[in-house]
Amino acid sequence: MSEKPTISDKPTTSDKPSKPSNKRGDALPTDGFGLEVDRKMKSLYDTSEAAMKAGLEIKRKFPLVQVTVFNAVERTRMPVELPKDSAA
Repeated sequence: MSEKPTISDKPTTSDKPSKPSNKRGDALPTDGFGLEVDRKMKSLYDTSEAAMKAGLEIKRKFPLVQVTVFNAVERTRMPVELPKDSAA
């Protein structure tokens, strides 16, 4: 005769892999450089050059959106602008 599973036989929450917590779109990072699109934090980078490169790619595809690079250490924002010769 098979036994019925009891409450203690169920997997506990510690047995399941935990999901990474989703960051809020308006939460500011504490280190590195964040890429903001229309004032929402989208991704984090280790260097300002990497963040600026990603920002320029977005700005080329979608020139009307506001793109900025956020310096978490200095707590400053630098707007990403298209070069004058590539503007449509």
